[in-house]
Amino acid sequence: MPMLPRRSLFAHGAALATGVLAAPRLALAAFPDRPVTMIVPYAPGGSADVLGRVVASEMSKVLGQTVVVELRAGAGGHIGGAYVANTARADGYTFLLASNSNATGPSLQNLSYDPIGGLTPLGGIGAVPMMCVVSPEAPWQTFQELLADARRRPGALNYGSSGIGTASHLAGELLSAATGATFTHVPYRGSGAVYPDLIGQRISFLLDAMGSSSGQARSGAVRALAVSSTARSAAFPNVPTIIEAGVPDYEFSTWLGFFTRTGTPSDAFARLEEANIKAIATPEVQEKLAQTGAQPLPTSAAPFGEYFRRQVATWKGLVDSGKLQRIDS
Repeated sequence: MPMLPRRSLFAHGAALATGVLAAPRLALAAFPDRPVTMIVPYAPGGSADVLGRVVASEMSKVLGQTVVVELRAGAGGHIGGAYVANTARADGYTFLLASNSNATGPSLQNLSYDPIGGLTPLGGIGAVPMMCVVSPEAPWQTFQELLADARRRPGALNYGSSGIGTASHLAGELLSAATGATFTHVPYRGSGAVYPDLIGQRISFLLDAMGSSSGQARSGAVRALAVSSTARSAAFPNVPTIIEAGVPDYEFSTWLGFFTRTGTPSDAFARLEEANIKAIATPEVQEKLAQTGAQPLPTSAAPFGEYFRRQVATWKGLVDSGKLQRIDS
């Protein structure tokens, strides 16, 4: 074997040593070794943003890395959903906080991504009831009065929403289907944008998740007429349910949960699942959930996946039966 020059021997040995030392570092690298991004596909200030940030803070403690909240609002949550399903890498460093539109979209709209095949359920956060709110100056003192007026004057009453296909829109569509009343839908870019027009009586009413509507109601900026849960909210015991107000079986909640891009490595998926389970159990998150009137959802992946698939089937059934029409614009 030919002898290598002294300098070459040194370089050769250093390269071998570097390779030997580098291998354990690569083997020991664990997810996550850098910040993780939570995509929130809704406007700032809504329930998803409010709850997402407090959960992100607690997940960061479990993961040992910052969970950055990035808002990608628009198209009823589908812009952010499409980004995670189609564009973000399937490595666990980007995951989605999704809501009802992930389950309703496949039946109600033509989408640029597949919420069922392109995304994998990771874990639930909670199901937040809606609150029907009107201007303090509105003529209706009760939900029954609002509904009676809508029936007398088909299409005269309008309602705002966070956008086509969002929970506030679909809650209104279900209310129309359940009561036979006709309302005019006016979409906005986020529920926060509705309130100035609602308070100014340019919008008749808003069905908004309690995570954002409760603060407006407590401050007196709006009047709460009813809640969409099956039982009254402990936070607003004097506000009746829509069922009590004469609409049998009407129940609607904005559920929130996490999804990863399908194909995310199992180790990264398991770490994110663990972080969500531990984050939801913390007093900080439980307090925030209680403030919004949220009902618990499964926080681990398998049962949350079953919940999601039931939601998909429910909305498909409503469309197939003709109780709801597709909302393609």
